[in-house]
Amino acid sequence: MPPECGGWRLDHFLKRRIGRLSRTRIQAIIGEQIFFSDGRSVRPASSVRSGETIRLRRPAPVEPPVPREFGILHQDDSVLVIDKPAGLPMHTTAKFWRNTLTALLRERYPDEQMEVAHRIDRETSGVLLIARNRRVASFLTRAFARRAVGKTYLALVKGQPPDRGRIDRPLKLLDTKSHVMMGVAAGGLPAVTTFEVLRRYADHALCAAHPETGRQHQIRVHFQSLGHPIVGDKLYGAGEELFMRSCDQGMTPELLEIFDGLPRHALHAHRLTFPHPTRGEPMTVESPLPADLVDYMAALPG
Repeated sequence: MPPECGGWRLDHFLKRRIGRLSRTRIQAIIGEQIFFSDGRSVRPASSVRSGETIRLRRPAPVEPPVPREFGILHQDDSVLVIDKPAGLPMHTTAKFWRNTLTALLRERYPDEQMEVAHRIDRETSGVLLIARNRRVASFLTRAFARRAVGKTYLALVKGQPPDRGRIDRPLKLLDTKSHVMMGVAAGGLPAVTTFEVLRRYADHALCAAHPETGRQHQIRVHFQSLGHPIVGDKLYGAGEELFMRSCDQGMTPELLEIFDGLPRHALHAHRLTFPHPTRGEPMTVESPLPADLVDYMAALPG
């Protein structure tokens, strides 16, 4: 307790220390989650004392459900290559703690120092490379840094892009409400994606995309910048306001319709080629398009 706050009302003190909480929420947690270290009764008007400890005991949050199973595409003593399902987040966030890939790896391989070698978005499915010890992790980090790893994604986009192309547009994090939105900007970091169309539909195209750099959301932003956003992309297809609504409300029938009738964006990490940490030779691992995207494309008019 800071000395200058001695004698304050408890609710006023909490409002100062946790400014994001409304007064209504503060009243609620005082009755349920706040405790004085000396055990005295807790009320909104209770005076706080200089130097004392106030405990806030929060109940464990209820995490949204996610897929907790993943296929193994390759494994040996050095690496594990998995087929990540769409919807499984990589790392801990405000919403996810136990329902993350890193948590699942700790559960299933408790005696190993697993380290994910790169990242793909929560809604992106496909090939993901994992080091089975720190030495291998260091080797793979250097391989990614010197662009010795080849990546191919499959992206179902709206409209009719050119048969092939090279998108060379720098990207940077934008100053927006979501704090996660990337955008094309002159002062951004270099970002290059090449692509070719594999199959055309009446109003869509399935593209193979090859990112030469590894910027956040790179493929999604690059296709959006061409006027061909990826199907189901809440942030770069529907827009930030609707993306944030989906984060707050979950996937409602109304939002699902706006998001092209697809609960996740249609981006799949299809192929990864990397130098093997012990054998040295290039190794390629592939993941086929998952059933949800296959079924979605089968229903598209040709």
